[in-house]
Amino acid sequence: MTVSSYQVFARKYRPRTFDDVLGQDHVVQTLRNAIEKDRLAHAYLFVGPRGTGKTSTARILAKALNCTDGPKVDFDPDEPVCQEIAEGISLDVLEIDGASNNGVEQVRELRETVKFAPASGQFKIYYIDEVHMLTTQAFNALLKTLEEPPDHVKFIFATTEPQKILPTILSRCQRFDLRRIPTSVIAQHLLHIASEENLNLNEGAAYTIAKGADGGMRDAQSMLDQLVAFCGESIEEKDVLDIFGFNSQESIAALAGAILQRNTTAALESVHTHSEAGKDLGKLLADLITHMRNLLISQVDSSNRSEETSPELESILAGQKTLASPERLIALIDLFAETDARMKWATNKKLHLEIGVIKAIESLGESSISDVISLLNDAAQALPDSPEPASRAAQNPNPSSPPVSAPQPTPAPQQSQATVAAATSETSVAMNPASTPVAQATAPSPPPTETGTPLSGAALWQAAFQEICKIRPLYETWLEAGVFLEQKGREIVLGFHPSDSISLDSINRHRSGIEEILSKVAGSSLKIDLVTQENITPQAPVTFEDEAPPSMPQLIPTNNTPPPETEPSPFEVASSQPAPPPLEDNFYEDPLIKEAVAEFEAQILPPQN
Repeated sequence: MTVSSYQVFARKYRPRTFDDVLGQDHVVQTLRNAIEKDRLAHAYLFVGPRGTGKTSTARILAKALNCTDGPKVDFDPDEPVCQEIAEGISLDVLEIDGASNNGVEQVRELRETVKFAPASGQFKIYYIDEVHMLTTQAFNALLKTLEEPPDHVKFIFATTEPQKILPTILSRCQRFDLRRIPTSVIAQHLLHIASEENLNLNEGAAYTIAKGADGGMRDAQSMLDQLVAFCGESIEEKDVLDIFGFNSQESIAALAGAILQRNTTAALESVHTHSEAGKDLGKLLADLITHMRNLLISQVDSSNRSEETSPELESILAGQKTLASPERLIALIDLFAETDARMKWATNKKLHLEIGVIKAIESLGESSISDVISLLNDAAQALPDSPEPASRAAQNPNPSSPPVSAPQPTPAPQQSQATVAAATSETSVAMNPASTPVAQATAPSPPPTETGTPLSGAALWQAAFQEICKIRPLYETWLEAGVFLEQKGREIVLGFHPSDSISLDSINRHRSGIEEILSKVAGSSLKIDLVTQENITPQAPVTFEDEAPPSMPQLIPTNNTPPPETEPSPFEVASSQPAPPPLEDNFYEDPLIKEAVAEFEAQILPPQN
């Protein structure tokens, strides 16, 4: 009977020296330095996913320790001692399977054998694979021996689940974490194997195998073995996709492009094609998320080329960079992550994937908060700057100049249609703050006096009061309750009776708007100062509960005006107007009344019989 001498790639191309170990430079460099400087520990723990080189690294370390004239880094892997270690038949290197020898009895036997000297090498080395499978009793039995072993004994442990090992064991070992091997490193090694075996392996196929191996070199070599058995000496990317059900980079990129271009038909058709081909839809979604992640990274840092991406994928990402902003990509990744969570427990995975794709496309058409802020910034920059009243400022270099004789006061404007229109305009301005500076800048300002001297004192306040009533009709009622007292420098002093708290509070809330109109009329920056004096005749406070005449709703304020001793001020003239006649039924629809009700949070009571 003829015994086949064929070896699978995973055994035939197993690393033999430190130079052959791929993707674990941090581990190799540390072990090299420890051997060269004679700083060898008595226990080592190798941690890492499957197929990353734990057992191979442990055997290489054992060769370096027990080789001829060792320990040394540059040993000959073909010498008899190293070959025995590689084949697992060395008397001084005992490989123990932790899964099948996990009891306390096996550990007691191990403790009995550690006292014996090595047969031919310098060290007696115990390599326990899958050490996390040992029971708690077995770990405890090993503690004392592991902490203080004989000088000729070395322990090497390997595991994929270090969290299951007792902390007392971990603290007695030097731990080395082996990482997942990068996709590009696996792909290049597969191409090297193909060249050694006279195989025609396509580069795209090599990257697809490496990507499917998920960082495990042994898995990649096993897949290559299977492909050779299926395809023969020529292996293309399509063969890899057909055998293992992987998704090609082009199909994932096409699906991502259809989503980013908001082509719902093409995106759903791509999902349907993958489903009909028997592809794993969960893996399809994971690949789609990975593609979005790669696209996001390429946008944020274009100089960072990941080892996980092939040259073909780099060109695809470069063409899709402009299809979406980083903010949109982050939102899509979050949305697909939620879809992936639902698909794990759903029986109809295709339905949830299609819904997720549709949601993603719809979200690209929605406006985000950053879009709104950007539009507001653009609109603010597009608005023309408010013209400075340079001509009036030049005419009024000294705002505190002596007041001139006040002109004859003019009565305050009645609530005509123009006033209602102005109130309506004010409401629209309040709803659109961006338009406020323009409306105020274009408001007409009163001319100077006949002598050319700028207005000041009572004349200035009278002109400003008229302008305020035009632009802000709602302020008229509050300002009428006050009396102009004097102008002190850049302040207009207004007097109110102490009981008129409503007018004082309302003016204080809208002080900035009043002062802005006042400053435009004066041609320079002015403020208002509100004072209370007992000798000022109080105005009837504006309330909403006092009893009103039967024919009038309880919202119209009543003003008690004292007989003027001197020339009446504009407020006194305005307050001395006859009482308005009873209003019609459309009183409640007046925009000014609506605005007043909203301002004071009041209610209009019906006329009482």
